[in-house]
Amino acid sequence: MAEVRHPISLTVNGVVHEVAVPARRLLSDCLRHDLGLTGTHVGCEHGVCGCCTVLLDGEPARSCLTFAVTADGHEITTVEGLAGPDGTPSPVQKAFSECHALQCGFCTPGFLCTVTALLRDTPAPTDDEVLEGISGNLCRCTGYQNIVKAVHRAAELTAEESAS
Repeated sequence: MAEVRHPISLTVNGVVHEVAVPARRLLSDCLRHDLGLTGTHVGCEHGVCGCCTVLLDGEPARSCLTFAVTADGHEITTVEGLAGPDGTPSPVQKAFSECHALQCGFCTPGFLCTVTALLRDTPAPTDDEVLEGISGNLCRCTGYQNIVKAVHRAAELTAEESAS
């Protein structure tokens, strides 16, 4: 018996995609395998590590816990969509690079999406707000000191961009 596929429409990084997926296809698998957007990583597959975090209608969401069919008609931003149209890194991406806030980089896409939403909602976070904001993302390589520094640096870069 053939697997039933459901047509869905996803706007990913500003581009509309029409795909047909099985009912239990995870959004992370749809992004990676059906759309070829491999920047979204899958770590624990239980929503614990945050590697698969994307922005679903602007809010951080675990794509490994989200069925693709439930994202039908919604806007998704992956790590590939954070940079400007000309490929210029976002302030968050610049700050993570400047502050050496990554080692192997596996968790980085999830952090970048999470921090992008954090700074949109809290443009000048305190240390406690940063720690709370990134508490759902795990990095197995390093401590979080440089990640916290990067969040503050990204806040500075964003403020500088807004002022100019």
